[in-house]
Amino acid sequence: MSKDFFITGIPTSGKSYLAEKLAKETGGVHVRIDDWREKEAGDPRFKQAINFYLDQDEKTYYTTTTFDEQWVNLVWQSEELWPGIIEYIQSFAGEARPVIFEGVNLLPHLVKRDLDWSGLCLIGTTFEETLRRNIADPRWGDTEELQKLEAESFFYGERPRYQAEAQKYGYSVFTSAEEAYPEVLKLL
Repeated sequence: MSKDFFITGIPTSGKSYLAEKLAKETGGVHVRIDDWREKEAGDPRFKQAINFYLDQDEKTYYTTTTFDEQWVNLVWQSEELWPGIIEYIQSFAGEARPVIFEGVNLLPHLVKRDLDWSGLCLIGTTFEETLRRNIADPRWGDTEELQKLEAESFFYGERPRYQAEAQKYGYSVFTSAEEAYPEVLKLL
């Protein structure tokens, strides 16, 4: 495995869990891109993209925006945030240990173009599991109705698009952290 590695995929798929487990196993560092995004919410360069979802009425967004449009929005957000994410990634350049970066905005086309790291994509196992995890740790919605709309977007909308993009750029796709873990360890 190269010094740096990335994990992307749908929310609730186990990205953070896998990154933490890999960091412990390798003596590496787990870096959540979500932490950077939260820290930079006030930066005028990134504010619009960071707050894109929060500035909308969630129910209206999920009931009037197609899965294709939602994916276009996620790609737009990721590309808008990318210069800042690259700066954040570069702050780990002196780290001697392996660094495992994870987050939804680490889209395969961006990583391949600018970093060419090893990495993988997690897409979740079932809709029911995605919904259960989203209810347990809500991403946006504060009602079960909204959490279900989110889970539908993650599983039925983002899932096939993450999978297609990861495969297009040569990254392995796994349904769960448990499935991915032994395969990633082979790279170590």
